[in-house]
Amino acid sequence: MTPKNQRTKSCSATERAGRLQQAEGFWSDAEDLQELGEASPNSLVTLYVHAGIAAADVVCCAKLGEYSNSANHSDAIALLEKADSSLAPSLARLVGMKTAAGYSVSSMSAQRVSTARSAAEKLMVAARAL
Repeated sequence: MTPKNQRTKSCSATERAGRLQQAEGFWSDAEDLQELGEASPNSLVTLYVHAGIAAADVVCCAKLGEYSNSANHSDAIALLEKADSSLAPSLARLVGMKTAAGYSVSSMSAQRVSTARSAAEKLMVAARAL
């Protein structure tokens, strides 16, 4: 198990279930809005980013007993790398889109929405399987 420090937080079964519930909520909202065609691409990417981050926390909770408590998302990526190295690139893709989707005046492209959805889906599938 990774040593405990201010960058990680111990995770109980209740916290893990709560993070999964949050991930499912973000995912479901994104999917519903995309189907309705009523959301901006930036909103969709932001929801997929949050779904992926929460799902990554679930994976880390299940496999390491802790999740990232750092404001620096690169710490979350490094922790996920320890939990499941095959998932870290998906989280890195999402984190790389977070600022542009949430704070930029530029609209996310359809390709970026698709990339965000695919990355979040990979993390969601892994979190649901635990």
